[in-house]
Amino acid sequence: QVQLVESGGGLVQAGGSLRLSCAASGRGFTSYTMGWFRQAPGKEREFVGGISWSGGRTSYADSVKGRFTISRDNAKNTVYLRMNNLKPEDTAVYYCAAKYASDSVLAGAYDMDYWGKGTLVTVSS
Repeated sequence: QVQLVESGGGLVQAGGSLRLSCAASGRGFTSYTMGWFRQAPGKEREFVGGISWSGGRTSYADSVKGRFTISRDNAKNTVYLRMNNLKPEDTAVYYCAAKYASDSVLAGAYDMDYWGKGTLVTVSS
């Protein structure tokens, strides 16, 4: 069992930056590929990006490529989402998620094993 808790959301002006964190508790963090997803009001949840267990491979949605960076610190059981040059359309609840022993999230798959409760990011214009 893995529990995921996101933090770092808030209100930021367009063009600004935020770093989200996702702290994982439970065993075997390095056995999980991690993903970030988001859901804007009135829209379906969408894939933002993913990172392999070692951190050596990442993938991103086209909408955030070049602006967002995912990283992880396995010693701290934490995955990060650095968001630069934020736009109003990035406003959403951001969720981290974990997938055991599979890198399907790197291809944008949604079938994650564990989800956090999300943190709200609001970008004002």
